[in-house]
Amino acid sequence: MEVHDVAKNITWLGHDGFLIKGGGKTIVIDPFQIKQCEPADIILITHEHYDHCSPEDIKMIQKPSTVIVTEANSASKLSGDVRVVRPGDHLTVSGIPVEAVPAYNTNKSFHPKQNGWLGFIVTVDGVRIYHAGDTDLIPEMGSFKVDIALLPVSGTYVMTADEAVEAAKIIKPKLVIPMHYGAIVGSPDDARRFSDALAGICEGMVLNS
Repeated sequence: MEVHDVAKNITWLGHDGFLIKGGGKTIVIDPFQIKQCEPADIILITHEHYDHCSPEDIKMIQKPSTVIVTEANSASKLSGDVRVVRPGDHLTVSGIPVEAVPAYNTNKSFHPKQNGWLGFIVTVDGVRIYHAGDTDLIPEMGSFKVDIALLPVSGTYVMTADEAVEAAKIIKPKLVIPMHYGAIVGSPDDARRFSDALAGICEGMVLNS
């Protein structure tokens, strides 16, 4: 499928949360304070902070057959079919290729590299989607081959909008969707400023939750 066809099946749930439909599966990433969301076949949790690993939200969309992929600290808070991964791990879940990649801070202490917290690259209908998790601009991004990037833009705990633009230059996706704003820190203005600054680099798309 084309990138824009897959993008039509990406729903922003607010903050860092997304629902992605494709390959006959429903994938949810970092659900937090979700209002309404259909049951998930796969749930990806980037790290243990309460606004990313929310057992209450996860239970709302978890089926007996749901597979959860996350890091060890988050896994200890969850039940069901939970697969523990570290950055660099690759696995196929219900036919969907999932890659765990690093997510960490370089100039602040909220998300230390040694914690092994995660971003994810999932391949849906032949399109590679990168969810960056809570991260700064990191050197590993230069090796990511992705079509769609979901990047944090709020600053404070993660990249600023300006730093996310630099990340987009390095990653070179076809489409970028901003996240990590409007709930804990950051505003829709951050998302719009980021998207506008992508002109001439790649396409930006601001989603409504």
